[in-house]
Amino acid sequence: MLLLPVVFAVVYLKADPTDAVVTSKTVAADKIDFVENDWNAAVKKASAQKKYIFVDCYATWCGPCKMLKIQTFSNKKVADFFNDKFVNVSIDMEKGQGPKLAELWKIQAYPTLIIFDENAKPVLGTMGFMKADDLMRFAQEALAKK
Repeated sequence: MLLLPVVFAVVYLKADPTDAVVTSKTVAADKIDFVENDWNAAVKKASAQKKYIFVDCYATWCGPCKMLKIQTFSNKKVADFFNDKFVNVSIDMEKGQGPKLAELWKIQAYPTLIIFDENAKPVLGTMGFMKADDLMRFAQEALAKK
């Protein structure tokens, strides 16, 4: 019975508390980092950083929207590129600012992906699910218009 507390003490003392921090940063880097449901904050951030804005317009019931989040937005190559080149914002188009923006941007289907310049002027848009390579081409096409 004396062995169990000793083993626990050794395991506990050898644990490095910084491991959890490194792990959480690593996980976050493996997906696109989105400003959630705050268009105004994204515009301010983009203006300050002189970056284009990537907008994911979605609805909670939308299957292809969920697939984008799970498959495409969590692709490391895509995440690294988008986190470096864009201010990313994900907006639920059925609550908060969403309905007004859906009307303003004339959103007709989900998901709709739009890239705006740093002054919040639309550059390029598309609808529907996209694989990682297609999303990269879409982003590069928008950036080429700078």
